[in-house]
Amino acid sequence: MTPQLALVLLVLGPAVVGVVLALAGTTAGPRGRAVADRAAFPVAVATAAAALGLAALAAAGRPSVQAPFLAGAPLGLGVDGLSAVVVLAVAAVVLLVLVFAWADVREGRARFAGLMLLFAAAVSLTATATTLPALLLAWEIMGAASYALVGFWWREDRRVSAGTTAFVTTRAGDLGLYVALAGAVGGGLLGGSGLALGDLADLPAGWRDVVAAGVLVAALGKAAQLPFSWWLSRAMEGPSPVSALLHSAAMVAMGGYLLLRVEPLLAATGWAATTAAWVGALTAVALGVVALAQRDLKQLLAASTSAQLGFVVLAAGVGALTGGTAQLVAHAAVKALLFLVAGAWLSALGTKQLAGLRGAAGIWPVVGGAVAMGALALAGVPPFALWTTKDAVLHAALETSPALYAVGLLGAALSAAYAGKVLVVVFRRARGGEEVEDVVEHWDGEEQGTREVPRLAQAPLVVLALAALGLAVLGLPPEVRLLARVLGQDPAAAGAGALELVVSGVLAVAALVVVFLLVRADRLPEPGWARAWLGLGAATDAVVAGVLALAER
Repeated sequence: MTPQLALVLLVLGPAVVGVVLALAGTTAGPRGRAVADRAAFPVAVATAAAALGLAALAAAGRPSVQAPFLAGAPLGLGVDGLSAVVVLAVAAVVLLVLVFAWADVREGRARFAGLMLLFAAAVSLTATATTLPALLLAWEIMGAASYALVGFWWREDRRVSAGTTAFVTTRAGDLGLYVALAGAVGGGLLGGSGLALGDLADLPAGWRDVVAAGVLVAALGKAAQLPFSWWLSRAMEGPSPVSALLHSAAMVAMGGYLLLRVEPLLAATGWAATTAAWVGALTAVALGVVALAQRDLKQLLAASTSAQLGFVVLAAGVGALTGGTAQLVAHAAVKALLFLVAGAWLSALGTKQLAGLRGAAGIWPVVGGAVAMGALALAGVPPFALWTTKDAVLHAALETSPALYAVGLLGAALSAAYAGKVLVVVFRRARGGEEVEDVVEHWDGEEQGTREVPRLAQAPLVVLALAALGLAVLGLPPEVRLLARVLGQDPAAAGAGALELVVSGVLAVAALVVVFLLVRADRLPEPGWARAWLGLGAATDAVVAGVLALAER
């Protein structure tokens, strides 16, 4: 098989299979739906496994293909160093999440598996798009698929409302891509540049600023950075496997990926790079505070996604392509792991409230070990993954601005704090009858628990837990220098120094100790304004109400 064919099949294969499964699960008669539901996950997992093989072929061959679209504006796909790393990570996470979903999803299985494959295809298309028209097509499909998945339980109004909130909020940011496309067309007519992503930095200065602004807004919206972060909270109404994929290697991550992809454009404007860096750093801090205040595990993890991707956005702003890519990949493994753990407990115990998960790590040892490794990685504790990758980003931030580094370091400390909160709660056993009753009364509060975690659901947790440990090498020599070469970056400038790694490791451990003491004493602050996501939801409602009022005049 040629690399070009592998690239085309990587996108079209899951898309076609996904559409067929989704249609079979919705339009077929009762008998047809039953057959489709039985076959859905074997077919979906086999398709995802094949996609992983195709991603490996495409990553090795670095192909590029084009299809005619408009004069001078083809739909272009291609694989370079950055997209090679990302498509492999995406394909691996999709496969593991679908294996978990096979054991976890109980109804609408064909529709669910089909939508997940379509979502994965859109993500692969996003990662390999080399022209703005191809990127815009992928962006739109990705948003539509996420709407269908977040609102998967369509009979419940709050689920549909959550999907609508996520869709409309990200759509508001997506308008930036249309502005960018218009700016690229205008600048291309004047300056002779095309619509290839690699050519955007060469546009005439004024048009380049327009394109950079549009891309920046679109990417910040998808990555749930300030001020767009609220939609991630609402998206937690979706099934847990959807949350795992959405946050780790799909739409949210693609916002950060896009900024890494257009880093030369950001750098060429100057102001766009600075804006991205500061928005990312401030999001890491602000949403870190939000995560620390949460009492719902999925809400905590959602806020932490915004915070952790803030480091990727920061990396794009300071030109740390190697560190940002390492952070993106390591976070994909860690966040997929933690959301699948949350999903396993929700299915087994019927709750995702931290009050009902006290001591849950001891019920199923494999799940407990997985959450320990995932939370330690999220905390940035040596020798786990996000310890080295965050520092690779902060190293570049320090060279750009000490103030930026200080804010980023505070965000890293908060990472350890909210991850530590999870660790203390889920490993802290209830003592005495009253404490046990307080925990058990939360069980089955959100759905009827099964009181079991199937072995099939545990298998992906083991793989992802090992990745949460092993991916630390992405930020350490010689692997970080190898990654830099793959990405076409200067190996000598990649990675953090020994002192920076020691400082961040000590800071993470210190934050864990402080949180342990505060949680044990029931004195950890959980202010209402932070639990309410900084009032971003109310602000969003006010903006929407104002727009509707104007429209009705």
